[in-house]
Amino acid sequence: MDSIRKVFVEKKKGYNVEAVQLLKDFKENLKIKGLTGVRIINHYQIDNISESEFKNAVITIFSEPNVDNVYFEQFPTVEDDYVFRVEFLPGQYDQRADSATQCLEILTGKKGYNVASSKVVVLQGDINDEEVKKIKEYYINPVESREVPIDEITLYTEFEKPEAVETINGFINMTKDELESFRNEIGFAMDFEDILFCQEYFKNDEKRDPTITELKVIDTYWSDHCRHTTFMTSIENIEFEEGQYKEIFEETLKKYFASRQYVHEAKEKPVCLMDMGTIMAKEMVKKGQLDDLERSDEINACSIEIDVDVNGKIEKWLLMFKNETHNHPTEIEPFGGAATCLGGAIRDPLSGRSYVYQAMRITGSGDPRVNIEDTIPGKLPQRKITLNAMKGYSSYGNQIGLSTGYVREIYDEGYIAKRMEVGAVVGAGPKANVKRDTPEPGDLVLLVGGRTGRDGLGGAVGSSKEHDESSLLTCGSEVQKGNPPIERKIQRLFRNPKVSKMIKRCNDFGAGGVSVAIGELADGLYIDLDKVPKKYEGLDGTEIALSESQERMAVVIDSKDLDSFIKYCEVENVEVTVVANVTSVKRLVMDWQEDKIVDISRDFLDTNGIRKKTKVYVEQPKGNNYFDSLPKEVEKSENIKDAWISNMTNLNTCSQRGLMEKFDNTIGAKTVLMPFGGKYKQTPIDGMIGKIPVYEGETDTCSMMTYGFNPKISKWSPFHGGMYAVVESLAKIVAFGGDYRKVRLTFQEYFEKLGENETKWGKPFSALLGAYLVQKSLNIPSIGGKDSMSGTFNELNVPPTLISFAVTTGKASKVVSPEFKGEGNTVVLVLLAIDENGMPDFEELDKNYTRIFELIEDGKILSATSVKEGGIARSISEMSFGNRIGFTFGKEIDSKVFAPRYGSIILEISSDEDVEELFDGVNIQVLGTTNSEERIEIDGEVIGLNELIEKWEEPLSDIFPVKDDVEGKPREIFYDKGSKTTAKAKIAKPRVFIPVFPGTNCEIDTANAFQKAGGVVDTFVFKNLASEDIDYSIKEMVKHINNSQIIAIPGGFSGGDEPDGSGKFIATVFRNPYISEAVMELLKNRDGLMLGICNGFQALIKLGLVPYGEIRDIEEDSPTLTFNRIGCHVSTIVKTKVVSNMSPWFNNVEVGDVHTIPISHGEGRFVANDEMIEKLIANGQIATQYVDFEGNPSYDGYFNPNGSIEAIEGITSPDGRILGKMAHSERIGKDILKNVPDNKDQKIFEAGIRYFI
Repeated sequence: MDSIRKVFVEKKKGYNVEAVQLLKDFKENLKIKGLTGVRIINHYQIDNISESEFKNAVITIFSEPNVDNVYFEQFPTVEDDYVFRVEFLPGQYDQRADSATQCLEILTGKKGYNVASSKVVVLQGDINDEEVKKIKEYYINPVESREVPIDEITLYTEFEKPEAVETINGFINMTKDELESFRNEIGFAMDFEDILFCQEYFKNDEKRDPTITELKVIDTYWSDHCRHTTFMTSIENIEFEEGQYKEIFEETLKKYFASRQYVHEAKEKPVCLMDMGTIMAKEMVKKGQLDDLERSDEINACSIEIDVDVNGKIEKWLLMFKNETHNHPTEIEPFGGAATCLGGAIRDPLSGRSYVYQAMRITGSGDPRVNIEDTIPGKLPQRKITLNAMKGYSSYGNQIGLSTGYVREIYDEGYIAKRMEVGAVVGAGPKANVKRDTPEPGDLVLLVGGRTGRDGLGGAVGSSKEHDESSLLTCGSEVQKGNPPIERKIQRLFRNPKVSKMIKRCNDFGAGGVSVAIGELADGLYIDLDKVPKKYEGLDGTEIALSESQERMAVVIDSKDLDSFIKYCEVENVEVTVVANVTSVKRLVMDWQEDKIVDISRDFLDTNGIRKKTKVYVEQPKGNNYFDSLPKEVEKSENIKDAWISNMTNLNTCSQRGLMEKFDNTIGAKTVLMPFGGKYKQTPIDGMIGKIPVYEGETDTCSMMTYGFNPKISKWSPFHGGMYAVVESLAKIVAFGGDYRKVRLTFQEYFEKLGENETKWGKPFSALLGAYLVQKSLNIPSIGGKDSMSGTFNELNVPPTLISFAVTTGKASKVVSPEFKGEGNTVVLVLLAIDENGMPDFEELDKNYTRIFELIEDGKILSATSVKEGGIARSISEMSFGNRIGFTFGKEIDSKVFAPRYGSIILEISSDEDVEELFDGVNIQVLGTTNSEERIEIDGEVIGLNELIEKWEEPLSDIFPVKDDVEGKPREIFYDKGSKTTAKAKIAKPRVFIPVFPGTNCEIDTANAFQKAGGVVDTFVFKNLASEDIDYSIKEMVKHINNSQIIAIPGGFSGGDEPDGSGKFIATVFRNPYISEAVMELLKNRDGLMLGICNGFQALIKLGLVPYGEIRDIEEDSPTLTFNRIGCHVSTIVKTKVVSNMSPWFNNVEVGDVHTIPISHGEGRFVANDEMIEKLIANGQIATQYVDFEGNPSYDGYFNPNGSIEAIEGITSPDGRILGKMAHSERIGKDILKNVPDNKDQKIFEAGIRYFI
């Protein structure tokens, strides 16, 4: 222990954003009025490090002299301070410690370091013991963290040597009472019938007692999560309550039975929820109407065949999409649960060998604004769940480099029972790259990616149970931990056609770990658990078999391809191990430490246990027809203006911009529409659209994904809830310009624990029945889905939830966005009739949607949006916000303007068009015209848009802040003394070197931008799995630098932006003396250029390359990039102005030019002292500034989201040849970010290439 070194690192005042936010949180939400200050100190313990290595690491890895105070052994406090220390539980993944370890290995070229990190919290002020306890209970989540003594060495965890796996002696002879007692003692999810079935199997077939591993493997295999046992339960009797809607229900049921008869014919197929959800797709397949559905024994995600135009030629691609829930994990550990919700959703289509490029997030929560004191015992506060889940999902997506195109949180008190956390993703890949072959005896099974730990143990069965007050304390090991940089590596690996064509079959590691991911690949398998790579020692065979550690893939290949596959993994810095092989015997066999701990018949496993039976009783909808009701706030309003404002400030209609902008929505340069559009970025869109990620060149083909669901409808009538979920999702597709007839659906079902209560069973039954009716009426199939049937906490239940995700393809050039485009245009409502029973007219829907599609194709529609909760009033308001174009209603209106007219669509049409002619035969209503007054005029009332927007953004502004302004006014910088310079030596095809590090995620976008500009791009993945890999990578980087004219460091999250600071991993690599020498040789003697964007800029400034022009030590007064003032990640569009012509990177633009460019970062605030600022201005080194609509630099957080001093966005080296900037200039392309106007191309890539030509 004497060799362990300790260091404490605390952000200096002005940089201590986290501490300031925590103080605010404690004071406002915990009502700790006497608290005057909070300090956050990062504590590191490091072993196997020399004194000189430690000193060097402290100032380059663990801290930065210009932003941190460093203390050794102990840190200063005053007498009344209260101090406590928090660390992750043993076995939990710690990205900060992991990244620090990797940085140390790069710095020294050695392996063998051990690093532990923890946080010290110092509370200052007049607080008592009860308040301290309150703070700790709020701050420390016992599922993932623990308090430890300040001085305790926690670097090493003593893992006991695992004991041999237990055989359950006497199991086959247990009485029923003993069997039930044993089931409860272990905590199996399977019911008594299933464990009795297991007993009979082992007694009669195996003639032996089972191991505990075998029983837990079976329990996992048969869990609701893995085998959908609830959805497969046989429905023996169906009864409808007498009432107004009985006939509708019965007629729909008859149609379902007719579909069953056609599909199954004389086969004995039980009626079950699964059959109801999939019957329409089977019917269409049998009729030959679903030719685009990819059919395969390997089911990874929904998969359809699409035509993609690549540079004007049509290629066959597979479009894959998948929705996933992590309700239970997110409820008890919000960050990890939400992060791995997205990670799990990504891995399904990724295992299908598609490149995942867009994500959607739909969540359900209680009101996050309620007082912490009102939290139900055994629950985390809704605010904490909401915020930490947001951070987890966004952190994972932002790090892996996935565009999160749409986010929406649904607020309903029912989700206090258990949070809803749903992720949906879209991926695509050339069909020719995907081989789906049947594994054969002798084939090898490889484990690709991450290592195995205790995280996620029992996750599958845990998510299949209902929960109570003890869950928070007892279910911690069930939560998986994400490591997104590893999943990014797998994305790159599988995108290589040479790799994907070797894969016969692939499964991702999710529920059930090795036992399911590998166990499902073939009928006969032998698995050697001793070969499974582990994060640490101490795991027994059962834990290795069932761990749900993330970022792992199980891949089947032919044994002859092993060497080639390993080689490609090495290129991408991905760990790969042979852990199993396919056998000819239909058994699942696992060995551990020379013992056979699992040996089970495949036929028995595939029974999925005893098929359950149930009865269904469908109640009549309760209360008033939802479609005839108005929000209570609206009903209480005395005039139309008050009603209008009340309608827009409802928690489910108000702005969620502050939430949406925490997620990177532009990475990949494929985003067709920003989440908020218009000049002012304030018209929300209703889904996501992304161009297909073709390998080279251009495409006009895009995917569209939308969702539909309203818990208010479902609580009134699950049947109508399921029906209108589908209708809403279709309407949103149509409003984008999609052809609803080509839509494919996937459902997310989330219901209370049903047990044997036939009335509870009636809820998912009727929801699926309603969804079926839409599919049948419109000939549109659901081809996939995900069910979660455990939404119960004691007596609380989630609302009946069926979310419809609609997916199709279209042309990016034809996509229409919802913001009004001009003044004096006609706005019409294409009305979908809904009768007194809440039933839509499907024939009218078909006619309406078909005509709208045709008009959009013909370019006749300027903007479009669907009507949803909040009605016409909400839709018109939101359409007005983006460009501040007002609206005048044409005649007196009634309260129906607030009615939720689901399925109806509002369109803006040029005043030059003949509306009656355009919509001949279609039921429309002219609502009015757009105006230039920035107001809504209705029924004699005037509602100013600015006032309405302010009210609309207010309800959630404290939960999801949009901005944090800086006082004062930045200087307007103008430098025109430079001249356009070019390289002395001319090169026809300049070479660009792009290094890829763990956490880099913008390399593809950056490479594409340089290639389009005419450069030759060399991309190299830095490898660091072994010491020799580091040496090799350093030598290869030197070769690449010596062979290049430009070094471009792309954006990302190097090492997850850890330890506590961005760009450190990259900076550590470039400080290697060999690499540093090569860089300076390029810059000083070969006239080379360097570019760093976002994370690359952060690395350049940590190296000193900007502003100093050389790699040097950082000093206390050096400029830096630090955490955004708002204290969180921000992803939006900004305006930046070129303010200097000194850099060749801006040779193709003029000083004063303004560009509209995406940003996405958490640490982009440029900080420097006055002396440095003056020097940069005088030298022309400030290249670009954040500016407002008039082109003036601004401290308004709306224009300067990170709060950079003097509104600085980009700076250069003294000679201008090194450029660092935060905004993502590489995220450009045709029909990209269509709903935000103005010039988006700075032409820096062309300028960089032309410099040498």
